[in-house]
Amino acid sequence: MPASPHPFDLIGVGAPIMDLVATVPESFLAHVRGDKGGMVIVEADAMAQMVAKLPSPPRQTPGGSAANTIFNATRLGLRTAFVGKLGGDDLARTYRSRFAAAGVNTDRFKHGDLPNARCLILTTPDAQRTMRTLLGAVMSFSPAEVTAADFAGARHVHIEGYVVFNQALANAIVDAARAAGCTVGLSLASFEVVGASRAWLLDQLRRGLELVFGNEDEARALFPDLPARTPDDYAAHARRLAEFGGTAAITLGKDGAWIARGRELHRIAPHLVADAIDSNGAGDAWAAGFLSAYLRGQPLPVCGAIASLVGAETVRHHGPIIPDMHWDEVAARAKKIGGAV
Repeated sequence: MPASPHPFDLIGVGAPIMDLVATVPESFLAHVRGDKGGMVIVEADAMAQMVAKLPSPPRQTPGGSAANTIFNATRLGLRTAFVGKLGGDDLARTYRSRFAAAGVNTDRFKHGDLPNARCLILTTPDAQRTMRTLLGAVMSFSPAEVTAADFAGARHVHIEGYVVFNQALANAIVDAARAAGCTVGLSLASFEVVGASRAWLLDQLRRGLELVFGNEDEARALFPDLPARTPDDYAAHARRLAEFGGTAAITLGKDGAWIARGRELHRIAPHLVADAIDSNGAGDAWAAGFLSAYLRGQPLPVCGAIASLVGAETVRHHGPIIPDMHWDEVAARAKKIGGAV
């Protein structure tokens, strides 16, 4: 392929959150407000109470939905940057240095005085993750801080759905990205996001999104009129999303995924693993694998196959990032599938 005229293949936008990863019994969720499997914003006192009740101290790892995607996309060879607001504490400095070391351009981070955001990720024995998030400095990220300069030189912008909880900020980000000449993609992030922001999401789809990523829970929330009893039913959800003019991917966990674009519809086979221990970050990794191939012009089945590989490897490890000691094998397998790295 000819060299890209863009200095960056991909810029991610979202909350640079330090993850606090803990494995808990199912009974622990009785101490947690909200539904299992989703994400709920909490205050500092509630976060402290949950951490105090953990059976053992949590493990710290840089996270955040779009940040996880950008981190993995960088490892898969894309030229990336990130837009999000860090805090003014040691946690924020650790976060930025980890991303810089991975090769992500960190010049476009914003900085605030509040503590850095953090997310308590509770993983139960069924490998399901329940997230409770203290936003900290992320809450001070203002629409006035976002300009087209944040996205200058980028081909594609990937936005995490959690941003949509602040629709004024989300509007500023989407408008600035489009003003910079970028295509725009969105991860729906959680069924709570879709439930609270369905009208906004549908409006953005009508305005034009290049890529939309979602799972079956999010697809049901977006299109409650469509059947959703079996994995095959989600083909209709992918087609409905693609009717807006972009590319849609609906992930189904161990049942694979559906990808639709125009008249194309592809069922993506899962990469099954027998030792899944933590689903945290699997969807973000899936998006990274997809983007790494999509932005190189690979066919959609190849994009999906690489996405499935990276997502499946993620569930074999605690936390949202595949450990370095396992990464070379994953990258080699991705390259064999379609030359993604």
